[in-house]
Amino acid sequence: MHPYAIIVQSMNNGQAAASTDTVKVYPSSYTQVEGASLLMVKNGHEKVILAAGSAPVVEALEGTQEEGFKVCPLSHANRLVLNKFFPYTAPQAFGTQIATIGLGDRLGIASPGHIQTVRGHNIRPILAQQSIRELTLTGRTYEEVLDAAAFAVFQEGYKDGYGADGDHLKTDADIKMALDLGFTMLTLDCSEHIDNSIESLSTADQEAKYAELPEAVRSHYEGRYLGQTFDAAGTRFSFDRASLIKNVLIYAPAIDFMERIYNTYIVNAGRGIDFEISIDETATPTDPESHFLVSYELYARNMTIYSMAPRFCGEFQKGIDYIGDIAQFEKELAVHAAISDHFGYKLSIHSGSDKFSVFPLVGQYTKGRFHLKTAGTNWLEAVRTVAKVNPSLYRRMHQYALDNFHVAAAYYHVTTDLSKIAQLDQVSDENLADAYMNEDNARQLIHITYGILLQAKDDNGQSLFKDEFFRTLSEQEEAFNESLCTHIGKHLQLLGK
Repeated sequence: MHPYAIIVQSMNNGQAAASTDTVKVYPSSYTQVEGASLLMVKNGHEKVILAAGSAPVVEALEGTQEEGFKVCPLSHANRLVLNKFFPYTAPQAFGTQIATIGLGDRLGIASPGHIQTVRGHNIRPILAQQSIRELTLTGRTYEEVLDAAAFAVFQEGYKDGYGADGDHLKTDADIKMALDLGFTMLTLDCSEHIDNSIESLSTADQEAKYAELPEAVRSHYEGRYLGQTFDAAGTRFSFDRASLIKNVLIYAPAIDFMERIYNTYIVNAGRGIDFEISIDETATPTDPESHFLVSYELYARNMTIYSMAPRFCGEFQKGIDYIGDIAQFEKELAVHAAISDHFGYKLSIHSGSDKFSVFPLVGQYTKGRFHLKTAGTNWLEAVRTVAKVNPSLYRRMHQYALDNFHVAAAYYHVTTDLSKIAQLDQVSDENLADAYMNEDNARQLIHITYGILLQAKDDNGQSLFKDEFFRTLSEQEEAFNESLCTHIGKHLQLLGK
């Protein structure tokens, strides 16, 4: 008898069967439409959808026809079929009136745990969230990122909606690709259009550089802002010549870039797009007056945005808590949140994972309307799971990360002190997870070397860690989901969600 036969018999009787010795059933995926029954199962390490009955959805799904049912792979083509017949499996835009959390799943297997975490909370997940750099380091495509999110939604029977973010995109080609594929959020990285050298110039040098700008640009900004006072967000903003020159030199090219992208792609998308502006890639924290000027200019140009990410004071480093003066952060956060609220968009917090000490402040001052972007912390929870159940694999990965840390550190701003990380031979197997995944320096070590670890190969071109890593997590699926629920759940609790 086919291993799926008993399960399909239960489906035909209107219910999802229990798992068998060889096949795991995902009962939340069980759904019926037009006389057809669909159910996701896993046989070994392979997940498939069983489709029984005679209906258009069964005909549309590609797969192997068995006696009385079809075994359908989790292919890109089948994801598109699910999107058509079950709209809740397709991403959507959320607008500005509900909190969202970006849950960058670099592995393509974390979304079930993410869904279990956010279900029932007053927040919506952006399950598909990847930058081009992340795709390069993981060897994935945007199609695969969307596919994984949609199949997780189907697996969990999650119908409250999820988003898909083309994260930190900079070029027209990448923006067009993401939107053409159905991404519903775009995080526009303006870093290449923000001049980080201006702050270090003398007043005279700033004046000279400003004089080189086209007269039309200078007239525009001087006519709109010079000597003007704006009352907004409970704060009075004014611009003298020195402050206006500095802001124009730093941000004017970025504002023009934002406007061009908005009018070229967002306006013409033919559907709702959550358009986020990232101005956090600067050498210094974003002054509230700069935040106000950028926002005022965008709305004066008839642009509507979903969220904006300024650079906050202090350090928002990868995978660890906030570093800095919390009182000063609160003071500045209050103004940034008020500016966002004044213009109607959400404040966005990038590198937002694990910033537990400031989460209550974020929830309070944004009035519960925010976007929090996380990514690497989900990878760290996968590594935590591996450390618990496959200590040998963790030890090999840890040593490889140490040996290659200098390569990864060139691409990230971290203050990792490797000397503070416990030596491997001093930590027992049962203490690996706590010793390393609860220690800031070790967290950053593993956090920034994810691409190196996933791409590592031996002399024969075989994966050093990746294949065993994924097999382990497949075998420990529930443990990984529980770890995500605990860790991301702490984020939601402290954010007031």
